Amino acid sequence: MKTKTKSKKVNKAWLNDHVNDPYVKQAQKDGYRARAAYKLKEIDEQLGLIRSGDRVVDLGSTPGAWSQYVRRRLAPEGAAAGQLAGAIVAVDILPMEPIEGVHFIHGDFREDAVLEQVESALEGRAVDVVVSDMAPNLSGVASVDAARVAHLIELAVDFASRHLQPDGALVAKVFHGSGYAQLVELFRQHFRTVKPIKPKASRDRSAETFLVGMGLKEPRTR
Repeated sequence: MKTKTKSKKVNKAWLNDHVNDPYVKQAQKDGYRARAAYKLKEIDEQLGLIRSGDRVVDLGSTPGAWSQYVRRRLAPEGAAAGQLAGAIVAVDILPMEPIEGVHFIHGDFREDAVLEQVESALEGRAVDVVVSDMAPNLSGVASVDAARVAHLIELAVDFASRHLQPDGALVAKVFHGSGYAQLVELFRQHFRTVKPIKPKASRDRSAETFLVGMGLKEPRTR
């Protein structure tokens, strides 16, 4: 009974924080599907990653807030609909409601058939930016969760290293804790510049942060 009571208190506290969260309110006002849009927005504005005409791949895209932000960045007037200067390919194992101008692929990009769909959508051309907000289902067991996070990051880095143009960038969500230093080192092995960023929109008590890798050390040869 104590566990249930504690769980209820935690859920109530989270709900209260969520309802009163300024980023949640802003997302509703701006038409974003999730407050996560402002995390990518801050990273992009700080580093100038996404430019008109870019080709962007969004890994783990559902519910679509990051794709929405990218779509607006590639629109001449920052519009949520209409003309688009660039291309966006979004992938997720979960379904996603359509976003105008975004090519969504429902599936696991670790599977060859899904990866072929992604590459077909890219028409064999290199990508300018890969963004990954992927996160595993957490078990509560630190060692298990660290391994799951690391696996997703390794997949994102591998995808980026094979599809980015030489000066491209990867933005990936990671978590401070066991294995974090190894993930930073993984980025340093593949990118000339690596920056860890904790956006203001990321809750203070959350262990999440973001690693940004810019410029491949060994550009793709295909």
